[in-house]
Amino acid sequence: MSRIGKKVIAVPAGVSVGFENGVVTVKGAKGTLTREIKGNIDVKHEGAEVHVLALDETAETNARHGLYRALIADMVKGVSEGFTKGLEIKGVGWKGAMQGNKLVLNVGFSHPVEFTQPEGIKLECPNPTEIVVSGIDKTLVGQVAADLRAIRTPEPYHGYGIRYKGEHVEHKEGKTSGKGKK
Repeated sequence: MSRIGKKVIAVPAGVSVGFENGVVTVKGAKGTLTREIKGNIDVKHEGAEVHVLALDETAETNARHGLYRALIADMVKGVSEGFTKGLEIKGVGWKGAMQGNKLVLNVGFSHPVEFTQPEGIKLECPNPTEIVVSGIDKTLVGQVAADLRAIRTPEPYHGYGIRYKGEHVEHKEGKTSGKGKK
């Protein structure tokens, strides 16, 4: 039995959770999320709590028990509060700006890179060296942030690139001239 799966999910006011035909639907102020539940897992909504129950003790069900509980908890948090992920642009003259629904990045290439804002995600540039990705689906927010970071990953010598806010990039020592070598 999963220790995570046994935990109760607290449902805030204004959020409704439904489970029919193997599909969980969570509705809240920010939107609606649905997810298919596979295996012998049952979801019970009682008052302001949601319980995720494993209906048998097979290894497959035990593996999915905690997973689905965590996914449903993220859905509840997403429709009530939402998720955000911050990115920083480091580099001389490197910047980003929103133009309509496109994020235009000048990050050291010979041309600007355009990134179209996916549906369900909001991209913002509070200043030219910051990008904020927000939305109600935690998986989608994380994937879009990873896609943006992959445009120009931080390099280890100067630290230039797009990195997560607060991410530490380990710097390498550059080449040394042949001083003292014979």
